[in-house]
Amino acid sequence: MRKSLTAVALCLSIAGLAAPAHAQLTGTLQKIKDSGAITIGHRESSVPFSYLDANQKPIGYAMDLCGKVVDAIKSELKLPSLQVNYQAVTSQNRIPLMQNGTIDLECGSTTNSVARQQQVGFSVAYFVTSVRMAVRKDSGVKDIGDLNGKPVVTTTGTTSDQLIKQNEKGKTIDVRNIYGKDHADSFLMVESARAAAFVMDDILLAGLIASSKNPANFEIVGPSLRDEPYAVMMRKDDAPLKALVDKTLTGLMKSGEAEKLYTKWFMNPIPPRNVNLNFAMSPAVKAAFQNPTDKGVE
Repeated sequence: MRKSLTAVALCLSIAGLAAPAHAQLTGTLQKIKDSGAITIGHRESSVPFSYLDANQKPIGYAMDLCGKVVDAIKSELKLPSLQVNYQAVTSQNRIPLMQNGTIDLECGSTTNSVARQQQVGFSVAYFVTSVRMAVRKDSGVKDIGDLNGKPVVTTTGTTSDQLIKQNEKGKTIDVRNIYGKDHADSFLMVESARAAAFVMDDILLAGLIASSKNPANFEIVGPSLRDEPYAVMMRKDDAPLKALVDKTLTGLMKSGEAEKLYTKWFMNPIPPRNVNLNFAMSPAVKAAFQNPTDKGVE
């Protein structure tokens, strides 16, 4: 009898050690488990990362990657029927909406910077972009020096406009900064000649140009003002969620699945107009896939 009781006690002890996987949940994963829902922040015009299709559904490269992360969360929490909600965000409100709990993950075109790391957390990078300028071909703007005395637009809440002044040529010119509410609004200012240039990440510029009424009217010019890593944004110091997100993304990169998704969104026709960005994977993106890192840009 004593042996039987000892065996039972041992089994209960082992079960006790194995059981608290969910009891130990903290932060966002606990929030998701308690509510039975997750809210994904997305952009409306960050082609091809996160934007709206013809049915106003958020789609894109970042959305596909985050879909894999959601699948991993469902598996981790044993919630196959987890409700997935979507919340549109802008460059200006994405961080406040993350901090106040409105969104749980942000899947778009957000740069992981050291400054932003003081407010929010980031995954390993899934893309690396170069900040350049989109202009009308008839604008006469080919380089930063050509912007002297002219209005230059960037999107409110982004990191781009300050980079002009940090460039050697930008230190000696007078630029009038104006701001669009989102990337589509900023591009419209160039399209309508209200701005001489739109300073933004080159891939976003390529997407906007490809999706415009007359793509041949525009070009991307000037030097790279900075290389910037894109990453999934989450709440700061949420180690369990970050570990799961990083594990999922790193697995996709190592397995080749992330490269397949890249080809789907950057090298093939995409909705809603079936334009092809023909944006080959850069050495910086290849390096990010080979050696995933969450290092932020200064």
